[in-house]
Amino acid sequence: MASYSPPVTPPNKTKAWVSAFRLRTLPLALSSIGMGSFLAAVQGNFNWVVVLLCALTTVLLQVLSNLANDYGDSQHGADSQHREGPLRAVQAGSITAAEMKKGMYVTAFLSLLSGILLLYIAFGAHGLYLFLTFLALGLVCIWAAVSYTAGGNPYGYAGFGDLAVFIFFGLVGVLGTFFLQTQTFLPGMLLPAASLGFFSTGVLNINNIRDIRSDELAGKRSIPVRLGPKRARIYHCLLLSGGFLCAIIYVLQHYQSAWQFLFLLTVPLFFWNGSRVYQLQQPSQLDPYLKQMALSTMLFVLLFGIGQLIGI
Repeated sequence: MASYSPPVTPPNKTKAWVSAFRLRTLPLALSSIGMGSFLAAVQGNFNWVVVLLCALTTVLLQVLSNLANDYGDSQHGADSQHREGPLRAVQAGSITAAEMKKGMYVTAFLSLLSGILLLYIAFGAHGLYLFLTFLALGLVCIWAAVSYTAGGNPYGYAGFGDLAVFIFFGLVGVLGTFFLQTQTFLPGMLLPAASLGFFSTGVLNINNIRDIRSDELAGKRSIPVRLGPKRARIYHCLLLSGGFLCAIIYVLQHYQSAWQFLFLLTVPLFFWNGSRVYQLQQPSQLDPYLKQMALSTMLFVLLFGIGQLIGI
């Protein structure tokens, strides 16, 4: 008599793709749009349409980066049984590598379309030079999103991920959003942009401290792998301190009201994050502080922006 085998339930593709999008990373990506938009509003140049298109393009680029990260780490061996973080889609087999690659192509195309529409709205038909300049920057952003862990020579595996996050989540995201609304560049805006860059790099640093063992085994020379666990935790505290230092210097340079220091209400949240990352030695214990750091950064941007608007 033949034995009964229960039917195998196929994986839910929709849930698998939503999981691969890693929606919890989106608040941090949108923080740069928020910071740039608050700074533009202070200058009296807030544009809702530009802000919404900036947000859409940024979300698509972040999703592209997440898909490429899932694909690239599975190909290069960083997503192994030694990884402490959540199981990835390709690693789990819920999405094949070929399907993930197609998803990357589609997302890259959509981000390009969204970016082109954004530039047309921001600069019109007469700003051809600015249009082409920002289009080239957008193509670099797409390349950076994909090449972090995917491709033959991913720069994330060489330890340049922190620099890329600082540049794209901080300087490019904030200053780009500001310029698209004001069409001006003010050197002082480098400080709040750098502030967000430091905090965004802090999020990546927690992720890399958590994955230090699997990254080292896969040959991924992240900053924590290079520094070692203890110095990587000191580096994390320096990143948080750098973020607040830049924000404080900016306010002192543009001081009009005590309201501009409203963002200091988030200091306890960052202090808690830094102290826990420094104290916890088990990589698996660090995962909740990724989310806490990202949400704290978003709250920092909100209070910083409100403070600048009230203070003028």
